[in-house]
Amino acid sequence: MSRHPYSLAALTVLELSPPEMVETAARAGYDLVGLRPIPATPEEPTFPLLTDAGLLRDTRRRIQDTGIKVADIEILRLKPETRVRDDFARFVEVGAELGASDILVAGNDDDPARLIDNFAALCELAKPHGLHPHLEFMPWTAVKNLNQARHIVGTVREAGHDNACLLVDAFHLDRSRSQLEDLAKVPADWMRYVQLCDVPGPIPSSMDEILREARGERRFPGDGQADLKGLLSIIPPDVPLSLEIPTEALRRQGVSALERASLALEKARALAGD
Repeated sequence: MSRHPYSLAALTVLELSPPEMVETAARAGYDLVGLRPIPATPEEPTFPLLTDAGLLRDTRRRIQDTGIKVADIEILRLKPETRVRDDFARFVEVGAELGASDILVAGNDDDPARLIDNFAALCELAKPHGLHPHLEFMPWTAVKNLNQARHIVGTVREAGHDNACLLVDAFHLDRSRSQLEDLAKVPADWMRYVQLCDVPGPIPSSMDEILREARGERRFPGDGQADLKGLLSIIPPDVPLSLEIPTEALRRQGVSALERASLALEKARALAGD
């Protein structure tokens, strides 16, 4: 295994079903895989792991057969109307069945106190299952940058929830204009995994364009403008790197999911020196 374990993020190969994602991660040489039991947007393919017992069984079988472990499951959105236990209990149960260790969480609530309360409630729900909710900052959400995420996670941890974590995605770190010197102040045990990709150029002036890039047009590590060497110099040296690199143009050109996943891993390892 390399210095950094590598995980294939769902968004990189979103056209695949969960069992196919596991198989592709194994064939490409990854250590881990990230899965989406629920879709992040209405437009993307849906593979209902929460309700389809056969699909869940097939996914678990592929995990067992390949030896690939599930890193994170995604994505839970904390909204004004969220009722954590009612809305997320099944998600957490399925995550535990899959052997996942982490949950990707988005903050979609402009009321900071309610968002903190719901994140704390999710941490409490996830704790008995060994799951660590990671709050991801994204510039179009209510948690727009690193410092906002750090404040929320710190507040929840101070309330006794030691499984509250913070997710750094290299794309959002760049597009939110967050600073590496602020990242250096984040305790290492708050970051159980980090998402790695590169960015296609200067920060667009339009948030719609930033969102479009985030969901479909990222770059492989070393092929863009992000300070990934700086990021890797700050994060823990053995933290898993989740390669979240959607490349819609390549997919439309007929480059297979396996080819894209393999290229992402090759480029990331070269950049990290693994």
